[in-house]
Amino acid sequence: MNWILLVIAGLFEVGFASCLGKAKETTGTASQLWMGGFFVCLAISMFLLYKATQTLPIGTAYAVWTGVGAVGTVLVGIVVFKEPADFWRLFFITTLIASIIGLKFVSH
Repeated sequence: MNWILLVIAGLFEVGFASCLGKAKETTGTASQLWMGGFFVCLAISMFLLYKATQTLPIGTAYAVWTGVGAVGTVLVGIVVFKEPADFWRLFFITTLIASIIGLKFVSH
């Protein structure tokens, strides 16, 4: 169950990073709303990370949390923000995914 919470926490990390990107692109009320979304996603992500670390090793949990967030944020950047999707970017994202899966298998 805590692995599921950890992945969901990573997805909320993607949410707060994406809100930051949108807040940067907007002004006025729209920017403030995106920043509100940033803080909500941040709080949820941190709470779920905290809950997951109650039974998972902190080093593993933090690595998986940042890995899920990094992979998700890069994918959102490619799809939403039209960032480049060249071979090397996709290659290293794939190795990051493999590392996250590897940590899951070697953790007790």
